[in-house]
Amino acid sequence: MTGSKPFFRADHVGSLLRPKELLDARNDHAAGKISAADLRAAEDNAIVECIRMQEDAGISAITDGEFRRENWWIYLIAAMDGVEITDPTDDDAFQPSDSDHGGHYVPKGVKVTGKVGGGGRIMLDHYDFIRRNTDRTPKITLPSPTRMVYYGGRSVVDQDVYPSMDDFWSDVATVYQAEIAALEAQGCNYIQIDDPILTYFLDQRIRAGMVADGIDPDEQLSVYTDAINACISTRSPDTHLSLHLCRGNAASQWNAEGGYDGFAQSIFPKMNIDTWFLEYDDGRSGGFEPLRHMPEDRNVVLGLVTTKTGRKEDPAEIRSRIDEAAKIVPKDRLALSPQCGFASIDAGNTISFEDEAAKLKFVVDTAAEVWS
Repeated sequence: MTGSKPFFRADHVGSLLRPKELLDARNDHAAGKISAADLRAAEDNAIVECIRMQEDAGISAITDGEFRRENWWIYLIAAMDGVEITDPTDDDAFQPSDSDHGGHYVPKGVKVTGKVGGGGRIMLDHYDFIRRNTDRTPKITLPSPTRMVYYGGRSVVDQDVYPSMDDFWSDVATVYQAEIAALEAQGCNYIQIDDPILTYFLDQRIRAGMVADGIDPDEQLSVYTDAINACISTRSPDTHLSLHLCRGNAASQWNAEGGYDGFAQSIFPKMNIDTWFLEYDDGRSGGFEPLRHMPEDRNVVLGLVTTKTGRKEDPAEIRSRIDEAAKIVPKDRLALSPQCGFASIDAGNTISFEDEAAKLKFVVDTAAEVWS
């Protein structure tokens, strides 16, 4: 089952640079210097400002910049019953994009210590605040369930709690189904699943590491895609659901490389979504040829504008690349966006607020020219 509207020619992935005042407030709250209510007020103020920035740029799908989250995934997953967040390990460091930015980012982990539950209550206030502060379409981003177990695999799920991983994935799907249903009940009709994990299966270095650990990469990829489909299986036909893929994006660093040809034939038709947001801002993503496997009822948002640096894109080059992609997927099923968010973690990418706003406006203006 796939949904209908919205589908915008100019869009963005979701996260935005956090202002210093918000970062300071979060640090002060962690240190016990301010209350939860004070932090909430700081978040509210910052989100209102980021909504205005998106509107000023001409964006139609409005997010809260993910300002209530430490990073792109942690809020939803940490709020689930039975889940704990663990300290990072050096085994999973990201790679710098253009230069070394003072050390590699290392993601935190997840530990499942009890029955997973709690869906239907976690993201509602996030959506409601956006809805009350814009007359445009609110978009809610949810982390893919794959983020729960990729770092550590079976070892992060307590075997006494879940002797069978099938039961674990079933409970995870129930949480997501309840969360999506609750958002829909409040009027949300644009939901995006963010999954940088799937593209790790395109990277030969990472696949080799899986094999060394006794994991069949293709079997694991199938498990992950089945899990995502189960999580979204009960969504309303009136809900437009997108899936964003990138190869890691944290403090302008990345974690994988490889073109989509590694799984396009199997994954593009398999996923029950409406729109794909695909990273295409540099050579790590390969070419457009794998898009020939895209079903005719799916849209593709081309992530041609980078968020990792302030580099200004050449409008003619971007238009040319859209024309190139349109030789494979009809232009009326294409759109334009940045390749990922501007701040997948609260520290953000090494880009200025001015460049962030300029890139969003560039996406809007270029899309208007291409699809006029």
